[in-house]
Amino acid sequence: MTAEAVLRRAAGPDADAVADVWLRSYSAALPGVVRAHSDDEVRAYFRDVVVPERETWLAEAGGRVVGVMVLAGNVLSQLYLDPGWRGRGVGDQFVGVAKQRSPQGLTLWTFQVNKPAHRFYERHGFVAVEYTDGSGNEEREPDVRYVWRP
Repeated sequence: MTAEAVLRRAAGPDADAVADVWLRSYSAALPGVVRAHSDDEVRAYFRDVVVPERETWLAEAGGRVVGVMVLAGNVLSQLYLDPGWRGRGVGDQFVGVAKQRSPQGLTLWTFQVNKPAHRFYERHGFVAVEYTDGSGNEEREPDVRYVWRP
């Protein structure tokens, strides 16, 4: 049984479910990257900052949240999917929304170790333009900046 995911803007009551998707996705996709914040700190950040103050989108299927995307102007600041929902088109839907919301172009950061993310973004026309040693992020993990221009 495959349910279709529906995208919508997140609201206050969604914050915990959105944070839980972020936590599950991060653990599955980045097992070797040490998180800078505890589960409770992540949940508080989504509840107090991300959902109320950022353009936060979620994907919902079968009554549960299966993905989250956060935009900050022309920055795709977060895109995380429930591990069971990878490869099912939800990420493609999110990128489509991001491109519609920022038709002049987008930029994003991802960790260098996250090769599946690199392939995903490159498939969507993003190009790696900068590599760092990680000194500019909380995790101190080498990262890469991608840019998409229409």
